[in-house]
Amino acid sequence: MQPKSQIERELARANAASERAERLGDLLTLSYEPMFMWQLNGPIEFWNAGAERLYGFAAEEAVGHSSHTLLQTKFPVEFTEWIAQLQNELYWSGELRHICKDGREVVVESRQQVLSDGTVIEVNRDITDRKRIEDDRRETEQRLSFLAAIVQSSDDAIVSKNLDGIITSWNKGAEHVFGYTAEEAIGQPITIVIPQDRQDEERTILTRIRRGERIEHSETRRQHKHGNLIWVSLTISPVKNAEGKIVGASKIARDITEQKRTSDQITTLAREAEHRSKNLLANVQAMVNLSQADGVADLKKAIEGRIQALANVHSLFAASRWIGAELSTIAQQELAPYSTGGEKRVRIDGPQVLLAPDTAQAVAVTLHELATNAAKYGALSTANGRIDLKWSQEANGRLNLRWIETGGPTVQPPTRRGFGGRIIEQMIGQLKGNTRFDWPAEGLVCEITLRV
Repeated sequence: MQPKSQIERELARANAASERAERLGDLLTLSYEPMFMWQLNGPIEFWNAGAERLYGFAAEEAVGHSSHTLLQTKFPVEFTEWIAQLQNELYWSGELRHICKDGREVVVESRQQVLSDGTVIEVNRDITDRKRIEDDRRETEQRLSFLAAIVQSSDDAIVSKNLDGIITSWNKGAEHVFGYTAEEAIGQPITIVIPQDRQDEERTILTRIRRGERIEHSETRRQHKHGNLIWVSLTISPVKNAEGKIVGASKIARDITEQKRTSDQITTLAREAEHRSKNLLANVQAMVNLSQADGVADLKKAIEGRIQALANVHSLFAASRWIGAELSTIAQQELAPYSTGGEKRVRIDGPQVLLAPDTAQAVAVTLHELATNAAKYGALSTANGRIDLKWSQEANGRLNLRWIETGGPTVQPPTRRGFGGRIIEQMIGQLKGNTRFDWPAEGLVCEITLRV
């Protein structure tokens, strides 16, 4: 039998251990960290205040239930694989996802220890906010990476600069548009791409940027590294730091040189088309006003013939992209009806001369009038009549054209000027040229001089 003092000491130790266990239980119960105990393949046996705060279930709601069913646990691996690892290793740690009483999903960093009696102690730490921050940061990094890839692959020049106008970034598009590599441009003033006569633009831009203004689609000229000027469309926006203070500007420059060139060409063509249309209509109006005939049918036929002469020469303009028409082609086109059947009734002789559209129209109508008159009254009205059309061009650009009729009826000088002659004189006169008619007995001679 043990001495009384020894029994008392053992009781004292037992009481002390019980008190420590009780204090430890109180600490676990009151801990802010979610802690609970459960049996392998069994229910929850212990549920502390930290678990109640995180998950929303009171101890009496949790104890007696399967933790995985209560919290709708989402495991990082298959459940069978997870439980096998826990049984074999007697320890597991990793991330779990739980559903709280109010339906919120939380992510916890879980540590689980299996005791000798099959009890599992699970201690969790709420990392939901940290995971959200990490996910947001990862998403932001991916978005920034995506945007950076877009910037680098863009055909537009995308450039950033500080408020002193010093270049801080320079993409591949800027290298293509302006010719400078990123290494050459970054650290240099943006004025390296601004022509001397437009340097004031940069001061104005920086002033507006400091005021927080955005500049959209402003068209201006910029200078390539090799000196050639290009047209660009600029969009410039202020860049702010984390505190919202404006610290610089981002600029997108689109090369619109070809677009401007095309636009200018369209404008020029539109003006040219307007000029030619007005000129053509003026010629038609003049022909109609000067046309005369004995009857309506004859008048209609005369006007149609003159308009057809204009249409014929216009088809030549289309073929030459409105540069003009070659004189011999105009002559052959107008006189072809009178050289049918292999007859050499019309002889054409002269060097190649390209006539501008206005001059070509006047010459076409002139040859039409002369041929029509010759067919009615002159050399082409008889079987043996002939036409000689000759021209020469002097060094100063002066064109001398001669129309000579022979073999026709004996010519008598007219007592008054005919309407065909008036049309010729008016159209040649509009070009500041001169027209002279002679009526020798053997046939009409018409001489025309004008600058081409």
